[in-house]
Amino acid sequence: MEKDLEIGQIVNTHGLRGDLKVMPWCDDPTVFDELAYVIIDGTEYDIEKSRMQKNMVLLKLKGIDNINEAEKYRNKILTVPREEMGDLPEGTYYICDLLGCSVETVSGRKLGKIVDIIKTGSNDVYVVEDDGKKQVLIPVIDEVVKSVDIEEKMIVIEPLKGLID
Repeated sequence: MEKDLEIGQIVNTHGLRGDLKVMPWCDDPTVFDELAYVIIDGTEYDIEKSRMQKNMVLLKLKGIDNINEAEKYRNKILTVPREEMGDLPEGTYYICDLLGCSVETVSGRKLGKIVDIIKTGSNDVYVVEDDGKKQVLIPVIDEVVKSVDIEEKMIVIEPLKGLID
């Protein structure tokens, strides 16, 4: 498992005092309110202030005090050590841990590996690709996903009728 988790990307500056506009990559962007720091390109930056604006997070980081300095961070990825994020609720996983997992049916048919996860609002959808680059979309619902083993990188599903040929 990766040590650091990517939690967002700086997409722009905000104002003249060095605030950064961040596109959050986490289900709950209020997590930024609980963090003491973020890492950009291997360097820790203390969070002075965090607030939501529409679907973005506005961050004020210590040491970035004007728009000219803030411009240098545009398009940078924010990471935090995994342990800073705390424990996930049962049955939830980090996307980075699911990507690359093998998917097979309860009968043992290998479908491929997860290459992407689509957020639909009601439930996520695993994009599973086989060696021939053929993709199948797997809805992440209890009736379909029977087990997830992050350590073994294995997901077992019971496909709904018509889900796969």
